[in-house]
Amino acid sequence: MLHHDLPIPGTVLFDGTQAIKGYALNKMCYSFNKKANRDEFLADEEAYMEKYGLNEQQKQAIRAKVVLDMLEAGGNIYYLAKFAGIFGLNVQDVGAQQTGMSVEEFKEKLLRAGD
Repeated sequence: MLHHDLPIPGTVLFDGTQAIKGYALNKMCYSFNKKANRDEFLADEEAYMEKYGLNEQQKQAIRAKVVLDMLEAGGNIYYLAKFAGIFGLNVQDVGAQQTGMSVEEFKEKLLRAGD
């Protein structure tokens, strides 16, 4: 039996409310599937965020490049991966951010978990 109402410590649940909250952010990140859009973003991040109508919370999370803040602002991890890729962040970098560990600590944790 699943208990969807039980919180998962340290996790932002992506539900309908978060989907509505993060629509502009996720739409912008989805646009990064196209190289021309990635280039446009890198040329003027502020103008690109404005073009998609991001709110100040979302803009600040993008400026800081903190995935946890983006999740809090309504971001969906699958779309945020498009953003992270622009800056060469991989899944381990994002996992380290989510757990509050350094990348090396996170990698070590993954290795220990595999034993």
